[in-house]
Amino acid sequence: MTAIAHTAAVRIDVVDPAAYTPPYDHALCAALARAGADVRLQTSRFAYGDVPEPEGYTRVERFHRLEVGAPGGRVRTATRAAQHPVDMLRYRRAARAAEVVHFQWLAWQHVDRHLLPDRPRVLTAHDVLPREPKPGQVAAQRRLYERMDHVIVHSAHGRGRLIDEVGVPADRVTVIPHGVLDALTRVPAVAPPELADVDPQVPVVLCFGLLRPYKGIDVLLRAWAGIAGAELWIVGMPRMDVAPLRAAAPPGVRWVTRFVSDAEAAACFARASLVVLPYREIDQSGVLYTALGFGAPMVLTDVGGFGEVAEQGAAALVPPDDPGALHAELARLLGDSAARDALAAGARAAAAGPYAWDPIARATLGVYRRVERS
Repeated sequence: MTAIAHTAAVRIDVVDPAAYTPPYDHALCAALARAGADVRLQTSRFAYGDVPEPEGYTRVERFHRLEVGAPGGRVRTATRAAQHPVDMLRYRRAARAAEVVHFQWLAWQHVDRHLLPDRPRVLTAHDVLPREPKPGQVAAQRRLYERMDHVIVHSAHGRGRLIDEVGVPADRVTVIPHGVLDALTRVPAVAPPELADVDPQVPVVLCFGLLRPYKGIDVLLRAWAGIAGAELWIVGMPRMDVAPLRAAAPPGVRWVTRFVSDAEAAACFARASLVVLPYREIDQSGVLYTALGFGAPMVLTDVGGFGEVAEQGAAALVPPDDPGALHAELARLLGDSAARDALAAGARAAAAGPYAWDPIARATLGVYRRVERS
């Protein structure tokens, strides 16, 4: 085993082949560069809009360059899947310039585990195991972990799952928090047309992000029944059939069922009196850390690592799959501006403290310096 060079200018490749999380990738790479690392973000073109300009790092759109079809559609997914093995093989050669390769997402686990570069490898387990998995995907994810020199996870809950459920050795797992995502706070806000006529005096509860079954939208709609004098905004691109949910929604619910621009997302978060994440399962969530960036008070279900954020005073917790408890907490906070202000203050303090990017970058560099080539 040959240890990597312990230099401040360690050469890092941060790799997100499918460009699943451009805001996170950008924030991590910029923070690593501020900490003195030489960073390349190896990714693909983000199909839904612009991405932040690199700050101190280099972005290489190496993957999926020949994709066609509508974003999220079957044709585009098929063209990505066809290109991915070739792109990974090409990247193996490019990775020789890096001292550490830090993967963010590897979505084709059954292929990816055979195509990893011969460099020290770190993987961030944004999802410990795939949710709504395809056949064989969970087993392939477990084998992928075996090929990593180290795994970073965003919560103590996730670390426990990796060790106890997946079997990753404890000395190869490090908890490093997900950092606050505050880039949208600097974007000029433009309200989505679907929401432009809202009375500015009406309180708004925001549920934001891709609409998927595990996010508990059905529970939220049941919890909203009977809440008056406020609006619930459900904003995000569907990854499931939402027609039955829309048909059964109680009064006071507005929907924006498409990918929204950064300007529109900024307007939604800035307008929200509360942000609600009624998830059935999760480790951590980019939506949560975007809400932290806006200093927004939150109501979270007590799943995954959400409780660790609530311990910072940034959110109220309710049990998952409990519309009665969620209704009661939403009604309480909508009627108590002082309680909302206290949660907002907790969110701002958490964003400036444990979820700030510079200490996260230093901790991540510490992991890089510990990994060794096999």
